Amino acid sequence: MQQEKITGAQAVISALLCESVQTVFGYPGGAIMPIYDALYDKMDELNHILVRHEQGAIHAAQGFARVSGEVGVVFATSGPGATNLITGLADAYIDSTPVVCIIGQVTSKLLGTDAFQETDVIGISMPITKWNYQVTKASEIAPTIAKAFYLAKSGRPGPVVIDITKDAQFDQTTFDYKSCLNVRSYAPSPQPDLAGFIKAAELINKAKKPYLLIGQGIVLSKAEEELRQFVEKTGLPTASTLLGLGALPNNHANFCGMLGMHGDYAANVKTNECDVLIAIGMRFDDRVTGDVSRYAKQAKVIHIDIDAAELNKIIKAEVAIHADAKYALQTLMGLVEPKQHTHWLEEFRLGKDYEQTQLAKNKQLHDSTKIMMEDALKVLTELTGGEIVVVSDVGQHQMITARNYAYNKNNTNITSGGLGTMGFALPAAIGAKLGSPDQTVVAIAGDAGFQMNIQELGTIMQSDIGVKMIILNNSFLGMVRQWQQLFFEKRYSFTEMTNPNFVGIAQSYNIPGKKISEQTELREAIVELLEAPGAYLLEIIVEKEENVYPMIPTGASVSEVLLN
Repeated sequence: MQQEKITGAQAVISALLCESVQTVFGYPGGAIMPIYDALYDKMDELNHILVRHEQGAIHAAQGFARVSGEVGVVFATSGPGATNLITGLADAYIDSTPVVCIIGQVTSKLLGTDAFQETDVIGISMPITKWNYQVTKASEIAPTIAKAFYLAKSGRPGPVVIDITKDAQFDQTTFDYKSCLNVRSYAPSPQPDLAGFIKAAELINKAKKPYLLIGQGIVLSKAEEELRQFVEKTGLPTASTLLGLGALPNNHANFCGMLGMHGDYAANVKTNECDVLIAIGMRFDDRVTGDVSRYAKQAKVIHIDIDAAELNKIIKAEVAIHADAKYALQTLMGLVEPKQHTHWLEEFRLGKDYEQTQLAKNKQLHDSTKIMMEDALKVLTELTGGEIVVVSDVGQHQMITARNYAYNKNNTNITSGGLGTMGFALPAAIGAKLGSPDQTVVAIAGDAGFQMNIQELGTIMQSDIGVKMIILNNSFLGMVRQWQQLFFEKRYSFTEMTNPNFVGIAQSYNIPGKKISEQTELREAIVELLEAPGAYLLEIIVEKEENVYPMIPTGASVSEVLLN
């Protein structure tokens, strides 16, 4: 019996359904119109979220992927539709987020002619995608999508772009979908030699002051339980990168804080005092290491990562193991000895006490009736137990959120790490809510970052998405202003913001909201936000010139932490 033929556009939709995709974020246009026409017949099976800008689509797909653990899917048209995805692709690439972007392209005959809305999507996106491919024949669509999903989610996850010409969408093809299970010359699941683990365990067992650093690799490999068991058996003091927060609950006895430029005092300083440094699922980003020439020189380093390119790239390791975090922790568990390291952990606690004492002195300089950003995050933690999904934007509030919100539940910390993309939080929170509809999702943004994708309030309105939003409004580009204060003699060059009526704008999208400015209003306002039945916007007027401390200046050592 001859197999029935369908169009390439129909093959796209059928392939997504074969991959169990239920949600797509997108924006239609001329070159992808056949795919949208095919989608019309499958709207009961495939939920399409109409965003207001393609950047909103890919950030939403990122939020969806990060919370759900599934691949985020995006539709966009050619030309500006495709180029509007570039920031999100770069963000997803550096933060290892699995996203598949399906982009319409001009017809094959017009390729390379500078046709209307033609851009070289493959050339533009190549440096910031795990894989990209241009489809010019309908018969290529199903195997290309299968490969795209396999590559996006296997090994170290990342974004993939499929560029489909319009004629390929119209042409007929037989549809026979086979999931992709392997790609030649691509080995996403490394099989490390046991000798490396044995050597690592020997170093850990003999160490007097061992120190464990964890990153997002723990979350991506779903190794939170293995991590907890490993930490409790070894007694290791454990600190996290920004994207690793929540992998070990903040309230765990061995959790010692966040690493990095605005991380915790002890978490940073003790890096240069430990004798064995174990890094799992993190890449020694410059914000974590500070001056590399003065980073952990006294320590024997054990580095475990699923991406072999990260090993010995920045920090030379005594033991470098190319492995998945979950597999590595399972293997090490049988090799390490039970320990407690009570006195070493006490040094971290004393460092934390010292930090809190110094930061309390800083706070005394501010008007106690006014709201500081940290106050809002502490109240949010108290009211939620640190168990809701928090999606933070980029800037001072991002660091204050990371420092003051207690991530006591895994997979609840969503932010833009490596790229530092302002405008990330609002659309990413939309995706996160759709990826985990039963969880409360709160977007935390500054007044500047919120305006970068403020149009996505329209997406919330049209699709009735119950995202809670908190704007910490200091009428400044806060982080830039802080640097101008500390390093540019308070020459505030174009960092002060004149802002609109945020609550009024939200209300114009049928989203209720409230604006507060006094400390006495804070708790009640956050309760109202959390108890609102749907979307809600809370604007909090905070101190204009609050700085984020601790801080490690650029080029300084992790031991050179500023507390005021």
